[in-house]
Amino acid sequence: MILSASRRTDIPNYYSDWFINRIKEGFLYVRNPMNPRQVGRINLSPKVVDCIVFWTKNPKPMINRLPELSQYKYYFQFTLTGYGKDMECNLPHKKDTMIPIFQELSRRIGKEKVIWRYDPIIFTKRYTPEYHLKAFFQIADALCGYTKKCVISFVDIYEKNRRNLRELGAYELGEPEVIQFAGRMSKIAADRGMTVGSCAENIELSPWGIEHNCCIDKGLIEEITGYQIRAGKDKNQRNACGCIESVEIGAYNTCKNGCRYCYANYSQESVRKNCGMYDVNSPLLCGRITQEDMVYERKVKSLGVDR
Repeated sequence: MILSASRRTDIPNYYSDWFINRIKEGFLYVRNPMNPRQVGRINLSPKVVDCIVFWTKNPKPMINRLPELSQYKYYFQFTLTGYGKDMECNLPHKKDTMIPIFQELSRRIGKEKVIWRYDPIIFTKRYTPEYHLKAFFQIADALCGYTKKCVISFVDIYEKNRRNLRELGAYELGEPEVIQFAGRMSKIAADRGMTVGSCAENIELSPWGIEHNCCIDKGLIEEITGYQIRAGKDKNQRNACGCIESVEIGAYNTCKNGCRYCYANYSQESVRKNCGMYDVNSPLLCGRITQEDMVYERKVKSLGVDR
């Protein structure tokens, strides 16, 4: 089993103590977002967890607790962009704080286990293509030697973020402009020893050295674990997504980063309400089990071949 922690919220930033407690207890609960009364109990034994994929914009609260995960294999998807607080409201200063945190994490666990994400890329009157290229250049310069890969994507519009993007004045580039823009990013990264992959993008960028990326990456997981993984494509993701199947353990409307483009938060009121129910000792993230809930044992197993 591959644990995704998490596409729905920033567990390393806000819920690292809860996650470590769940590792120690050996299980956690996840509420089904499509059927909220259905709650799965997930076994977290190292015997069934092949790898943990952390998604975060600030792993600082978890860094000193990583030794407590010594029985597990893991890597980080670390988002670091050029946006200011008008776009990513609650994140610390990038140059003064976040870049040093990225470098520290890389020193501790190895540069192959820290994937830099510069995404989603949104074009506005302030965040023009030239702005992004300048920011990308500066961050890539600072991360040279601290990561081997960068993942990029262009913002997708959903009902949950449509209004915010409209208020921001977001606009799209034509395909030729996107290709030229991405090619310049690839050159910047390559000059600093990094490859670039695209996340869930239909556009073909391989002639510019940008491959279709798998964020939950079978090849990388096999390198980290030291054994083969038997897993299919994640059917819960978009068609252009190359990720293999995983078990998502986060919850919507629980991330406090405050990003204006977020699709995982429906409203700030819901975030406040859910975060108010956070209990570091609860098996359920930001919630409580009620009499109406049906808790069942979710069937999980190692995906390792001859593990």
